[in-house]
Order: sequence, then structure tokens, then C-alpha cells
Amino acid sequence: MAFTALNYDPPLSRGRLVKRYKRFLADVTASNGRHLTMHCPNTGAMTGCAEPGSRVWYSTSTTKSRKYPHTLEIIETSAGHRVGINSALANTIVEEALRVGRLPELDAESWRREVTLPNEAGRIDFSITTRAGTPCWVEVKSVTLALDGGWGAFPDAVSARATRHVEVLQHLCNAGARAVLLFCVQHTGIERVRPAAEVDPRYAAAIGRAVAAGVEVIACGCRIDARGIAITHRLPFALNGADVRNPA
Repeated sequence: MAFTALNYDPPLSRGRLVKRYKRFLADVTASNGRHLTMHCPNTGAMTGCAEPGSRVWYSTSTTKSRKYPHTLEIIETSAGHRVGINSALANTIVEEALRVGRLPELDAESWRREVTLPNEAGRIDFSITTRAGTPCWVEVKSVTLALDGGWGAFPDAVSARATRHVEVLQHLCNAGARAVLLFCVQHTGIERVRPAAEVDPRYAAAIGRAVAAGVEVIACGCRIDARGIAITHRLPFALNGADVRNPA
């Protein structure tokens, strides 16, 4: 299967979710009645996104060495919202948006993915060179946790790794660089985004400190269907439910 942020090729197949289990596996009944066990590419809790009986869409790999050739890609919630649960695709979705000019606020002339930072452990998702020739560092997070009132929150499980990423962005900002946290919202029912302080208070506190230091936060909504997933619009971001920051 070839994939870009705008097109699944071939288009996804349909089925019904039987259950998700062992974090990385899901049982699905295909539209032809066949029972399939497939890879579930999401390490989070998938709260509200894994109800038995939900309509799902999945891809099929032609790689012969794979134990599970099918991959769960999209789940439809009981409210009819579609959720892209393949969190590994978030960077690909963002890169396609950069390529076609859907992230003008980043002013990207060129970029590299998965870049090792000097004096920092690990990698950052994007190193961007702007049209003005200045550097910009971007960390991407996929948001699928939907709450009441159209809120989306991140993370859906305690994540020391995600907290570390926010701290790295703050360090970059403190050193004089432009640093951006970009929430790629793969849930059509989410209308605004905030940190999930009730899930991971340390992460929420880290974002508060980072924003105070000058780290920018961008939240992007997506079109999600069997043809593909693509960034289409901006969503408001809030450090808490009362402090909504509308997109520029």
C-alpha cells in the first residue's frame, strides 16, 4: 500500500471492530464476513475510539513477511465521528500539509524529519528552514481523545516521553530558537484542544511553562475518510478549559 496524507492507495477496506486487545492487536469482521486479526498502530488508551461494533477502515500490506498484513486505520465513533488511530502517520500528514502550503504560519522553505538535536537526547519531528532563512523546530502530537463540549485533549495516557518533548521545545526557545508544538487532531468531532491535565498533570504543567517561555502551539483539524487524511483547518487551543486561544 502506498500512502500520502491525501490518498490511501488502494482505498481502505471496511469492517466492524470486534475488539482491540494487547495494545497492538484488533479483531475485525470484514464487510464480506471474514474474521481478521490485524495490527493496531496506537500505543495510547484509545478512549472512546475502540468500542466493539464500531465501523472501521483498514489497509492491507503486500509485504509477505508481515504476520498481520492488515492495519487498522480509521474508527467511526458511536456519534458518527471518524478517528484516525494510526498515530505514526501524524508526521506524514503534517509533511504533506507543508508540501502543499497548508501550514503558512510556519513559513517553510525546506525541512528535515526526525532530526537529532545538539546537546539534547533523542530527536525532534521537524527541523524547518523558513523563507526568511531562520530555523524553526516542530514537535507533532496526534490527538484522538474527545471530551464533552467538543474538546480534544492530549495525552490519553501518562507520557513521560511527551513531557520530555515539551521540555526540549522550551530549552530551544530559551536558547533563542523558534519552537512549535503542533497538535494534529485526527478526530472529526474535536473542535478545540487543551492539555489533558486530568490524565497527565505533569504534561499539562510542562506545556504551561513552555508557552510562558515562548513556545508556540498550533492545533490542526483534519479531513478523515477512506480516501485519506489531510489537514484542512485550524482549531483553538487552550491551556485550560477557560482560556481558549483562537487560531490566527
